[in-house]
Amino acid sequence: MLDRRVIAREELIEALAVSAAGSTAVTTTEAGEEAVPSLAPVPGSTVLPRREGLRVTALAPDCQRIVGVLEQQRSMGHGPPLRAKEIAVELGLGATPAKVEGLRSKARRLAERGWLALDASGVFSAGRRPVAVPDTGSSA
Repeated sequence: MLDRRVIAREELIEALAVSAAGSTAVTTTEAGEEAVPSLAPVPGSTVLPRREGLRVTALAPDCQRIVGVLEQQRSMGHGPPLRAKEIAVELGLGATPAKVEGLRSKARRLAERGWLALDASGVFSAGRRPVAVPDTGSSA
């Protein structure tokens, strides 16, 4: 019985290592010495802070769709900002509480990082603002 657990654990570790290696896309230079991680968005990845020059395409696909719905509303002049439930319906997710809360969480994260504007009443709009990112340069 213990042998099965050991084998199962080894297979799990191997599967997780393969999964992690597959999700971290790496490109190599011509010399083959340096490895550079890909900056392509990954579903479920963290939301980058909005800064000058960063495009919506840097976001995960779900976040791109949320921003897209709100930008479409703004560009078409369709009145007030939207609630999370209205965004979920626009995206075809329905109005079930689980879907709405998941979307609300993503939209809040987008607002915290400057991609969307969140009103005190809980409505979201496509207003963007750059977020100050701490300087990571050396202090020489």
